Parts: sequence; structure tokens; C-alpha cells
Amino acid sequence: MNTDDLNLKERKCEACNANTPPLKGEELKKYYNRLENDWELIDDHHLEKTYSFENFRQALDFTVKIGEMSEEEGHHPEIYLTWGEVKLKVYTHAIDALSESDFIWAAKADGVLEEHNQEK
Repeated sequence: MNTDDLNLKERKCEACNANTPPLKGEELKKYYNRLENDWELIDDHHLEKTYSFENFRQALDFTVKIGEMSEEEGHHPEIYLTWGEVKLKVYTHAIDALSESDFIWAAKADGVLEEHNQEK
């Protein structure tokens, strides 16, 4: 796939298994460069992002929406929730590395934030 033409938010996460090829090198960087909004690429292994909110209720509501989107996509992050903050960590556990679905999921998470902010 030509990563220059990707609109990650509009794509669907695909089920991964131990045979899913991990993204590496230039291909990994191309996907990472398609993300916006301060996602961090950690050790070429996983993506992390921390979202800030005005209070616990807003952070909790966002967490629930992230969980719902994750269920719809069949792709699940690690979620840390505390007062006014939600930290997300995502990678493909089946391969212990990043796959295309992780980047799709991350873009969708930012879409969830956009919708969440519109509802306030």
C-alpha cells in the first residue's frame, strides 16, 4: 500500500496474528509521519499519547468512548486513567511490535477526541 495516500481514520483495523508482518524501518516511519497530534513512537515498538482534560469526569467519559471504539475496531490499547488525564499505549500484542492497525487505531483515537470535544 502507498502510505502517502492513507487516510488512517477512514480505514478499519484488521485482525492480526503471529504471522502479521511488523512495520520496520522506512515503512514504520512513513506510517508514523501520517499521525498528527503528538503521538510518540517509543523504541520503534509502540505508540503512546497522553490526553489532558479539565477533570476526572471528562477523562472518564473519553476513556469509555475509546473503549467503545476499540471494541468496534477489534483492536485494544493499554489505558491509564487518572484525574484529568488519559494515557494510551498501543501495539500489536500478537507480534510484540507495531502493525498497520496500530496506526489506524491511533488516528481513530484522535477522532474520538475531536468528537468528545464537540460534545462539551
